[in-house]
Amino acid sequence: MKVDLFDFELPPERIAVRPVNPRDSARMLVVEGGQAPFLDRSVADLPQLLRRGDVLVFNDTRVIPAQLEGRRGEAKIGATLHKRIDLRRWQAFVRNAKRLREGDAVAFADGVSATAERRLPDGSYVIHFAGDDPVEVLLERAGQMPLPPYIASRRATDAQDRADYQTMFAREDGAVAAPTAALHFTPRLTNALAAAGIGSETLTLHVGAGTFLPVKAEDTADHAMHAEWGRIEPKVAQRLNRARADGGRIIAVGTTSLRLLESATGEDGTIRQFAGDTEIFITPGYRFRAVDGLMTNFHLPKSTLFMLVSALMGRERMQAAYAHAIADGYRFYSYGDSSLLIP
Repeated sequence: MKVDLFDFELPPERIAVRPVNPRDSARMLVVEGGQAPFLDRSVADLPQLLRRGDVLVFNDTRVIPAQLEGRRGEAKIGATLHKRIDLRRWQAFVRNAKRLREGDAVAFADGVSATAERRLPDGSYVIHFAGDDPVEVLLERAGQMPLPPYIASRRATDAQDRADYQTMFAREDGAVAAPTAALHFTPRLTNALAAAGIGSETLTLHVGAGTFLPVKAEDTADHAMHAEWGRIEPKVAQRLNRARADGGRIIAVGTTSLRLLESATGEDGTIRQFAGDTEIFITPGYRFRAVDGLMTNFHLPKSTLFMLVSALMGRERMQAAYAHAIADGYRFYSYGDSSLLIP
């Protein structure tokens, strides 16, 4: 499909640069299949919008301070870690890459250094961190939270982002972008959901910086997704299959949870355990096997994530929903408001 089909105009003032407080007070646009009217609700209303027996699936990845600023000689070099390769090596997108060659050492803050070992075909680098300290310790010393470009270009990252850009479910270190749909959840909300008989499960997908890369191809068939590592435990898969067999709906919280669930599900609709990379790219025409709904924030025009929600609900339906959200003052992107999509 032509990428231009997924374009829309977004006024800059609709881009949120801070989250609302409390988190569950964010607005939520409810979009159902067919021609049902859009509903303007709040995230706090979620227990009344779902049914007893439904299960919400969260991503428990934890964002690491993966944004690094350093120097190679006199040249300023920026690195955004993208995907772990092994204990000391990461794949990274590099800013000012024309000043970097294979074998060059880059000095970051607080004595942290790394070598650009190899340039990859997509222009990113494999970088090897020096020393004996775990890379996570080095990043805590020298790194910053990797805010999305549409926020970082409008204000500096600060200490508040260390808390704001992390979900309450964050357990497993490895993401370089937050699974932002879950930023809206609070203990108060999860307690209300449990009291309403709505279940919850967690999986792990370490979100990579590739999620922010623009689609440069003119046709979706020519776009290559970056791989991300994920895991679904066997008992989680079993419980999700049992819930569905009992009539419950599987509601993914975020496109990351949805993509991993779909990667782990067979043609027969059975969700299986999973551990490995996924490069799944969901566009209109895709037949969903694992999920019955999605809670997600509002995404960028011509992005793979807007293509995904268009696949779930229909492109014209989502174009209309986004037009409604823009006209009604919803806040967009990572720190913005939410939507609940039930096809």
